Amino acid sequence: MTTFAPPVRSGPSRAGRTLHAGPLAYAILVVAVLFSAFPFYWTIVAASRSNADLAKVPPALLPGPHLMRNFEAVLEEADIGKALLNSLLVSGSITLGTVLCCTLAGFAFAKLRFRGRGALLAVTVGTMMIPPQLGVIPLFMLIAELGWVNQLQSVILPGLVSAFGVFFMRQYLAQSLPDELIEAARVDGASTARIFWSIVVPIARPGMAVLGLLTFMAAWNDFFWPVVALSSSEPTVQVALRQLGGGYVHDQSVIMAGTLLGTLPVLLVFGLLGRQIVGGIMQGAVKG
Repeated sequence: MTTFAPPVRSGPSRAGRTLHAGPLAYAILVVAVLFSAFPFYWTIVAASRSNADLAKVPPALLPGPHLMRNFEAVLEEADIGKALLNSLLVSGSITLGTVLCCTLAGFAFAKLRFRGRGALLAVTVGTMMIPPQLGVIPLFMLIAELGWVNQLQSVILPGLVSAFGVFFMRQYLAQSLPDELIEAARVDGASTARIFWSIVVPIARPGMAVLGLLTFMAAWNDFFWPVVALSSSEPTVQVALRQLGGGYVHDQSVIMAGTLLGTLPVLLVFGLLGRQIVGGIMQGAVKG
């Protein structure tokens, strides 16, 4: 008996068809990129000009020849090297602690069964509604009793975990981590710690990268608590920047040069973690 196979389509199917953006989509993307990149470009222009150039109307729109001179003024007016090192230590420690602690807590709230889980999660999420400024005075009294004023641990330890990070990782793991995978590991005799390091961490890597990026940027740009807990002798970048451009007339070009120096590490971290985020998302999309 002869059987006939159904005809095979020569062209791509609708589900597998590659979609191409039209000219309007590209135009919108170009405009969005220009608007997003203009503040950073203007920082470069202002950092390479003199204060008199910035006061002209209309202002200069191209970089000038004074970038290195403004960098030298930044190094003379503030200990920006020590501030960059302190900010890197503070932001890196807070990022590592937040990613680890929040991933552990998120895994516990998402997949482990224990008494009071819902109430503890509600209390954790509820703390997000309390303004951080309300806790400044009792927190400063605590670090004063511990003798941590003007020491980096006074800035690092309060930020090692966040309610947002716990909720974020809980939601991520609840959707991306199958219960069957954990049950199979239990059947094979894996402990909870082994399940976390061997199963949870690889699956949660894209979410951990997103949380790490957001945490690093928030810790690097934080000004309010570091300016309370630290002095000019042990500054972070944001505390050191307030020392720039002093005098009767503020030198905006020196301030923008310091801002440019303080922005470069954030761009580097964004470039490193941005590739990890995109790679993890694409890998998860392929595996389905």
